[in-house]
Amino acid sequence: MARFELKLPKMGESVAEATITNWLKEVGDKIEADEAVLEIATDKVDSEVPSEVSGVLVEKRFGKDDLVQVGQTIAIIETEGENNEAPSMEVTQAVAAEIEKTIEVAKETVSTPVDFSESDKFFSPLVKNIAKEEGISLGELVSIKGSGKEGRVTKEDILNYVKNRGNQPAAVTVETPAKSIETPKASVSIPSQKVSPVSISGGDEIVEMDRMTKLIAGYMVASVQTSAHVQSFVEVDVTNIVKWREKNKNAFEKREGEKLTYTPIFMEAVAKALKDYPDMNVSVDGEFIIKKKNINLGMAASLPNGNLIVPVIKNADQLNLVGMAKAVNDLGGRAKAGKLKPDDTQGGTYTVTNVGTFGSVFGTPILNQPQVGILALGAIRKMPAVIETPEGDFIGIRQKMFLSHSYDHRVVNGALGGNFVKRVAEYLEAFDVDRDF
Repeated sequence: MARFELKLPKMGESVAEATITNWLKEVGDKIEADEAVLEIATDKVDSEVPSEVSGVLVEKRFGKDDLVQVGQTIAIIETEGENNEAPSMEVTQAVAAEIEKTIEVAKETVSTPVDFSESDKFFSPLVKNIAKEEGISLGELVSIKGSGKEGRVTKEDILNYVKNRGNQPAAVTVETPAKSIETPKASVSIPSQKVSPVSISGGDEIVEMDRMTKLIAGYMVASVQTSAHVQSFVEVDVTNIVKWREKNKNAFEKREGEKLTYTPIFMEAVAKALKDYPDMNVSVDGEFIIKKKNINLGMAASLPNGNLIVPVIKNADQLNLVGMAKAVNDLGGRAKAGKLKPDDTQGGTYTVTNVGTFGSVFGTPILNQPQVGILALGAIRKMPAVIETPEGDFIGIRQKMFLSHSYDHRVVNGALGGNFVKRVAEYLEAFDVDRDF
């Protein structure tokens, strides 16, 4: 019998670690090749780790809520056949160097919200976040008896501590008022009461945010606190685009096997505008501006739980309309199915979000840090408009929408932010109704 080491795979350039959220297999279970063994979560997406071989799970090296580094052995699978050959020294050193580099990048780019560095005891990011939210001090956290591997504090341990925390008596020093009879300070024991949310109507329901909602909330607050958000709005006539799509969508789906939505048409225009205004295709790192070589467009998409995530279309400026449609449909479909990989959300240089999907005319989206711009696409509506012709002006029905451009006023001035969204509008209004797809 051979023993295969299932390791945490590399999941993207900036992903160095993941938290185990659920084991799908138990010790003794049979596993088929490519079958999912466990579920993990990074700071972006949830994912599954499949087995590369068929066999029997004989050992789990980590438990639920444990933090695992890329390259670490998660489990041992017993397979038929001879023992797997050990990797060559060159391969081992290359993998180790890649893991070390990835971890260093993550350390430089990710800041831990709570500092527990003074303790030699390991705490997972989930436990640290709960400790911060509940106001648990380092001394309290260290004192909690852990039930995890090697005595680690698990999510259940800290939640149980929080639940029973209010029942513990706390010594409080009470000083008598200055005008009262002179007596020494008295130390009395007063049971501390943990304040619980109160339902005024009696029918309210208090629900804790899930992990993804907490992460999104943190990103949004951090973005507003980091960047000086400012917006520019442009109304654009997309009548030609609407007519062209209606004329060609059936033929497009029949030939390419893909649905033709408006999104790839808009993404194509954004990619062209970014080539015209490369100073919008940058990111900010402290006091430095990083000019991006590639145009990687983030596309806000819905997750199964209703939250939004931003998968990335890499090198979007190099795609034709067919390629763009395939990329949009692929990422959107996998987002809805919860099948996105961590690398699918990495490396974005500019983001587009379609608020028109929800019926909004326009919106003021929050920047996806460290990017400096995000474009919101409003709903397309039939509107009366003045149409200029050589014979004079007249009123007609046109298909119109608003483009809302949010940008970081620290590095993007009004001229650049306004001209960029205007250029997107110009590309859309100049859409060739006779073009092929």
